[in-house]
Amino acid sequence: MQESVAKQNSDFEAVVEAIQRFTIETPSWGYGNSGTRFKVFPWPGAARNLREKLDDAAQVHQFTGVCPDVAVHIPWDKESDWQAAGEYARQRGVQIGAVNPNLFQENEYRLGSLCHPEQRVRQKAIDHVLECIEIASAVNSRLISLWLADGTNYPGQDDLRRRRHRLLESLQAIYAALPAGMRLLIEYKFFEPAFYSTDLPDWGTSLLMAQKLGPQADVLVDTGHHAQGTNIAQIVAQLLDEDRLGGFHFNDRRYADDDLIVGSQNPFELFCIFNEIVGAQADGNANAGRIAYMIDQSHNIEPKIEAMIQSVMHIQTAYAKALLVDRSALRAAQETGDVLGAYRVLQAAFETDVRPYLAAARTRQGRNPDPIATFRASGYAERVALERASVSVSSGYPGA
Repeated sequence: MQESVAKQNSDFEAVVEAIQRFTIETPSWGYGNSGTRFKVFPWPGAARNLREKLDDAAQVHQFTGVCPDVAVHIPWDKESDWQAAGEYARQRGVQIGAVNPNLFQENEYRLGSLCHPEQRVRQKAIDHVLECIEIASAVNSRLISLWLADGTNYPGQDDLRRRRHRLLESLQAIYAALPAGMRLLIEYKFFEPAFYSTDLPDWGTSLLMAQKLGPQADVLVDTGHHAQGTNIAQIVAQLLDEDRLGGFHFNDRRYADDDLIVGSQNPFELFCIFNEIVGAQADGNANAGRIAYMIDQSHNIEPKIEAMIQSVMHIQTAYAKALLVDRSALRAAQETGDVLGAYRVLQAAFETDVRPYLAAARTRQGRNPDPIATFRASGYAERVALERASVSVSSGYPGA
């Protein structure tokens, strides 16, 4: 009995310590007004510029303790003095993280950006990414997060192999400009806005591009960028095995790229993703220790900061449950063909109430166990709603 209690205490301490070390990057665009292709509903106090987005992100970090990095989107967040912007972030207890180029909102990108038939347009897109690399260097970021809207709507619109060749040539020009220590994360999406073909439609295409480029290129998995029924955990397992899992853009969905609060629709899927990562790390997989965990969601009808905190809490919950999986019991069941037994090992961890673990981790960091309740009590949302009400709110979203 004493040995059992001691093991439970040891497991509790190990999980709490792991939770305290685990960090999540939040996106600047999640704090401004955003929405759907049909309508953007303005939210009282939504951030209007990068400084205000950093202020709001600092609130998320203050109340969760695990969100020190803030991704930026260029040109939505463009600044004239990036060193000053980086210093502003540091003064608020956060730092600028991944830099995301925008290759989908210029009129010239109607037929693509890095894959466009015209060299002039491709060079414009390349130059924009090179500018983002310079910004990342100025703020000491080590990540360029690249998503393309490139694709075609109709059969015969363009030569698919030639588009692939243009994409590789463009990426090679970008990769050659990466300084040592900076990584290019290549995101994929199986459709939208193009409908017949997408130039980076799946993890395999992104992986091939990363492998052709070199060791500073990895794959970025957006959990909303998959067809219904896709096993994202299996994709994660294969990328880990290839040493090419660069990071995540976490969100949730019912149908496609819905950008809902992380873990709000399918928490078991999120748990299975973390189960693969924790299992790989237990096996000594080096890639599992250098993954960038980032949120990418567009809050349409919910409060910006509270929704971001809720996503952070759901991610922490899934991670904590994955840490509780009995790896020895799972391996034994797998090796003896005990199908139900193996599933029950995972189910036991998933059904564990990890709120005491999370509460302990937050308390030890000097924070309240309930970040949302504490944020609400702070009065910050009401204050900025009054302060920011006098000026119109802008964002990168059409209709904002």
